[in-house]
Amino acid sequence: MAERGARLLVFFTSLIVLRFGGADKGSAIRGFTPFRFSVEPVDTLAVRGLPAVLNCSAASGAPVRVEWKKDGTFLNLVADDRKRQLADGSLLISTVVHNKHNKPDEGVYQCVATIDNLGTISSRTARLTVAGLPRFLSQPEGVSVRMGGSEMLSCEVTEELVPFTRWERDGRPVELDARVIQLPSGALVISNASQTDAGLYRCTIDALGPPKTTEEAELQVSADSGVEEKLETLQGPVAVAKVVGESVLLPCVMKGYPVPVIRWTFNDRSIDEGHERFAVIGGGSLQIVNLTEEDAGIYVCQTDSGNMTSEIQAELTVHVPPRFVTRPSNTYAQESMDIIFECDITGSPPPTVRWMKDGDTVIPSDYFRIVKQHNLQVLGLVKSDEGFYQCLAENDAGNVQASAQLIILDLDVALPPTVPSLTDATTDHVASSPAERSGPAPSAPRDVVASLVSTRFIKLTWRLPVEPHGENITYSVFYSLDGTNRERVENTSGPGEMQVTIQNLVPDTKYTFRVVASNANGPGESSAPLTVATQLEVQVPGPAPNLQVVSVGPASVALSWERPVNGNGDIQTYKLFYSEKGDSEQDMDVTGLSYTMTGLKKFTEYSFRVVAYNKHGPGVSTDDVAVRTLSDVPSAPPQNLTLEVLNSTSIMVRWQAPPPGTLNGELMGYKLRYRKGLRRADAIEISTSQLFQLIDGLEKGKVYTVRVSATTVNGTGPTTEWIAAETFENDLDESQVPGVPSSLHVRPLVNRIVVTWTPPENQDILVRGYKIGYGIGSPHAHTVNLDYKQRFYSIDNLDPSSHYVITLKAFNNMGEGVPIYNSATTRPQSDPIDPDIDFYELFNNPYTPAPDPTPMLPPVGVQATVLSHDTVKVSWADNSLAKNQKITDSRYYSIRWKTNIPANTKYKTANTTSLFHTVTALKPNTLYEFSVMVTKSRRSSTWSMTAHGTTSETLPASAPKDVTVISKEGNPRIININWQPPTEANGKITGYIIYYSTDVNAEVHNWVVEPVVGNRLTHQIQGLTLDTAYYFKIQARNSKGMGPMSDAVHFRTPKAEPSDKMSSDQGLQVKPGHPTLPEHGIGSNMDKPGITGSHENHILVIVVIVSVGAFTIIAVVVGAVLCTRRSNSHQKKKRAACKSNTGSHKYKSSSKDLKPPDLWIHHERLELKPIDKSPDPNPVMTETPIPRAAQDPVEPSHQIQELEESVSTRRGVRPKIMMPFDSQPPQPVISAHPIHSLDHLHHHHHHYHLPPRGYLHHQISLRAPASPNTHLHRSPSAESVRNQPAAPEPPVAPSQPITSAELQKTEALIKEEDLPSINPPTAHIRPTHPLKSFAVPALTVSAHNPPTYETALPSTPLLAQPAPGVKTASIGTLNRARAPMPVTVPNAPDQSETSKMLDMTYETDELSEEMAHLEGLMKDLNAITTG
Repeated sequence: MAERGARLLVFFTSLIVLRFGGADKGSAIRGFTPFRFSVEPVDTLAVRGLPAVLNCSAASGAPVRVEWKKDGTFLNLVADDRKRQLADGSLLISTVVHNKHNKPDEGVYQCVATIDNLGTISSRTARLTVAGLPRFLSQPEGVSVRMGGSEMLSCEVTEELVPFTRWERDGRPVELDARVIQLPSGALVISNASQTDAGLYRCTIDALGPPKTTEEAELQVSADSGVEEKLETLQGPVAVAKVVGESVLLPCVMKGYPVPVIRWTFNDRSIDEGHERFAVIGGGSLQIVNLTEEDAGIYVCQTDSGNMTSEIQAELTVHVPPRFVTRPSNTYAQESMDIIFECDITGSPPPTVRWMKDGDTVIPSDYFRIVKQHNLQVLGLVKSDEGFYQCLAENDAGNVQASAQLIILDLDVALPPTVPSLTDATTDHVASSPAERSGPAPSAPRDVVASLVSTRFIKLTWRLPVEPHGENITYSVFYSLDGTNRERVENTSGPGEMQVTIQNLVPDTKYTFRVVASNANGPGESSAPLTVATQLEVQVPGPAPNLQVVSVGPASVALSWERPVNGNGDIQTYKLFYSEKGDSEQDMDVTGLSYTMTGLKKFTEYSFRVVAYNKHGPGVSTDDVAVRTLSDVPSAPPQNLTLEVLNSTSIMVRWQAPPPGTLNGELMGYKLRYRKGLRRADAIEISTSQLFQLIDGLEKGKVYTVRVSATTVNGTGPTTEWIAAETFENDLDESQVPGVPSSLHVRPLVNRIVVTWTPPENQDILVRGYKIGYGIGSPHAHTVNLDYKQRFYSIDNLDPSSHYVITLKAFNNMGEGVPIYNSATTRPQSDPIDPDIDFYELFNNPYTPAPDPTPMLPPVGVQATVLSHDTVKVSWADNSLAKNQKITDSRYYSIRWKTNIPANTKYKTANTTSLFHTVTALKPNTLYEFSVMVTKSRRSSTWSMTAHGTTSETLPASAPKDVTVISKEGNPRIININWQPPTEANGKITGYIIYYSTDVNAEVHNWVVEPVVGNRLTHQIQGLTLDTAYYFKIQARNSKGMGPMSDAVHFRTPKAEPSDKMSSDQGLQVKPGHPTLPEHGIGSNMDKPGITGSHENHILVIVVIVSVGAFTIIAVVVGAVLCTRRSNSHQKKKRAACKSNTGSHKYKSSSKDLKPPDLWIHHERLELKPIDKSPDPNPVMTETPIPRAAQDPVEPSHQIQELEESVSTRRGVRPKIMMPFDSQPPQPVISAHPIHSLDHLHHHHHHYHLPPRGYLHHQISLRAPASPNTHLHRSPSAESVRNQPAAPEPPVAPSQPITSAELQKTEALIKEEDLPSINPPTAHIRPTHPLKSFAVPALTVSAHNPPTYETALPSTPLLAQPAPGVKTASIGTLNRARAPMPVTVPNAPDQSETSKMLDMTYETDELSEEMAHLEGLMKDLNAITTG
């Protein structure tokens, strides 16, 4: 039984341990301690010699110890017998001491409460003010007041004594009401005086000991005598500041007769005196109770006494005490975490905020930061950070405080579910309780590396732990300054995320990082520490502070600034940048800290900024400061002054504003002066703000002259010249209808008819307008009314091939005149436009003038002035005007403009009546051409000479395009990024900025930045991390700033470093133009084509190549045999011709070594040119580098020479031509562009020195194939091309004959060098003209020197290399395509060799025979291929 009881005891004990002990750390979290002030001290006015109390009481469940501070220092109450602390914590001053030299009790007091071993909090501050000695600064004086008038008796005391003052009349207290008031200064105001107000008045100070009074002053009230009295201000309103909820009295005491009437306005609006919070008392003073923030503003007291008026204004400022919108909250956290205490405060003026921890002021540092104006951020918590944190806010209206407690838990204790004050970096760092941990924690994360290192941030990446022990693994990154113990923590954004960016680091500083993985069982092992140093930031100067720009004249400004705070070394110079608004920026160097700039435009806005320079270069620019130069009188008169005589007694004057930039200030108006004749005494001046003025009341038939000037605040500018006009002798007649128009012309087009006319012949009858009627067969279908000045009209939207009848008649108020008729048939839709018609005028001009025998002169001196990136001002002169260039008639000007890019751009037009026009909506950084035409009535000029202008630059409007990223071969940690300039550069690109990051969604400031100069379109980035996804963006800049960023381009670096064997033995065939790519392609996730190499494809290619090669050799042999048969009859004549020239030829040889002339036959035309011959009887075809277009990069050509045996050695006769050809009909021909010089020296390629044999050189420029299937795929080869050492070129020995034995030795040597393993270049072949270019220049090489070869081919399999020199030849017929085959492209001879070859000449008959021979040869070839 005892044993059973013992077992039960053990069982229950185990349960208790599991229930309470096992969950102790997870559930028994220490709670927050309630701790606050129930009563806080307030501002107090104390009286000298009397006691004073400052109340304070702290509430908490734990014992609280209260102390007091005065002016920031703890009071020693033991040593001061006048001060003692009451039981509730309040401070009692038994007797206030205050005199002129000793003020020990006046100051700022604060209550401090402490809970031992927990923390400290401080109350709000309170100011104790002691009233001064009761004394008066002046004595009231006796005054006299009329019945019904107002009077004021002054009582001057110090501000703190005002609340203690009162007034007595005849020894009795004065009762205050709406008629009798006491002002804030203590003065007494009596309004609407009566005899009962008369008496002896005195001011008394009470409650500060024995009462103290002033001398008595008598107030006399006199009867109304009716005599006017001047308005006098006894007391006006003054600026005052009050707190929300208080009351204010704005005095306005006025004296005079008649009795003044007083009104108040607030912010230019009348005050409703009926409002319950507003009242006018004391005859005119304004009282406002229960103030709000909206009551702040300007108040004006307006007084009107009938004979005088007065206005006095004052500003009322309403302060709002600080108020908490968000208070700091109690917080749980763990070591290494970051937390934020929030403290959102409102008030007016904006409160200043300071933080305290356990009663001590928090000083901002690297780990204690003030963020978002008022919040406190604590970084990298340690145990000593635990305690009470307080936010104290203060402004002119008061101060408040709020506190919160921070408790730091152990790492193995779970945080509560809600931790409101944790930062974003730590809110998800919540550990599970020990009771929930049922398994092992993760092992340490692997391969922690810094994938991005910048000046102020580092991005870390790592791999999954070897033993994660679960899913949803989260990670925490702990980091600290190298050498410090305060760690900070940054957590990943979500489970499974294995990268994090650490922000806000210090440049050129070492940091230590470690990563800890966590699963459901808690945090695991830490990774090994990783120390990384941020990049060094270029120490350029900061911005120059306090940049001041002041206008000191109409054309000058004074600038001053201070030395940058962070100068980072000696300042070498300052660069001052300035620009006129809308114009390009200019700069100048300044050595001092001030500068006066002159020569500026008057009344023009300029923008200034300053950049400091040190030895590292330019620093940070200041913000732009805009200033406008001072105004001045206009420097030019108004423009285009015109006079229009309306009738016999009135003239309409019209003008335009002075030219832009000459007004020099705000336009105030215009002054117009007119006179009859030339008599100055009769000049009359009129001021107006319009651009026209009607002058009426004039005399009939008189000449009047007019001139106009513009005015600014500085005065009147220059005037125009006098312009004359004569009024009519009699007014135009409107007693009858107008006559018939004198002419009507029509010009039909496809969909419209242009109508022009002239007015009626009788000009004495008033015409108010014209009416056009038109329709198919009848003129009454449609009607249009036009102005009396109109002389043309375009009838649009007509039907083609239709007959329209048109009528025109003039009208006035009496009715319509006699019509004039005409008709026209529109052109058919298919009818071509008359080639003699100017397309521009036809489709763009609203009116095409009728032909006139005397056309107007075109405008001259056309100038295009660029104003901005999209605006150009076009100005001109008109020689048909007077010398003063004043327009006095109804002429107008047409301006047309366009750009030549693209070439087919159409003209745009605009019309104006002035001598300039501003063209807008242009493209930036674009050259435009402008021309002008003048039109007057039916007469028009031709277009003027063209003026050109290039618009200014502006920010790039598009991003760089075609961004690609390629891994560098052999080093996957380096990439090359390529791009093309932006489509809309809007100026010269001065640079690019490359951004790259491993997070495409990261903020821009978190991307690593690398600048590139503007003339480069490629850049290399080094030090990347393997097997990491990077994102790249590019931004272009010009002189105006940065353009938009390109879209992010994705690229993943390879997983491992490549080995040498991998690069040399894989044998991959890459298409020309496509380099070998890493696994993930070039700059994107898409796979790139171009790599082939399957075994089946290689076998197929080998079979095709062998078959085509064998077939070609057979065809060549057969063709050569036939050619030699036909050439026997011509050999003797050629030998004789060659012998006759032996004396003058450089080369000595027998007749059998002579060769007939070869022909160069151009691609576009047949042109026969003699080419030098070689005495070598066996020419061999070689290659020529293929010239590319200027925009294509030139690839290095790996060139070779291939020897061929001539079948002529068996017959003793050398062949005429050796060429590859197709064995199937019809004949194939090489399609080539001609190269016009054989001695062109600009081919950059590798030279292979030839063995001592002759070669056939074909100088051919090939077109690039249009088909994409033009790449030759070949099977991989186990052999590698052997690199041959470079050797000097063997000397030429032209006089040495070449024997058959030497030729055999040369062939054997070439076979030993494995020449067939080198791919010869091929040409693209397609059917074309059968006669193409063939030339046989001769090269002689010494037979006694062994042949050498130069090559730049790498030691890699041939088929794994791109073959830039090899093009695929498509050999086929007109009816079907054939398999591609290589065709050898010849080399061009050297200049020295060519000069030797050109010494030989041929006669015309020999060339003709050679031509006939070629034609016969081609016929034989056709017969063979078709057989």
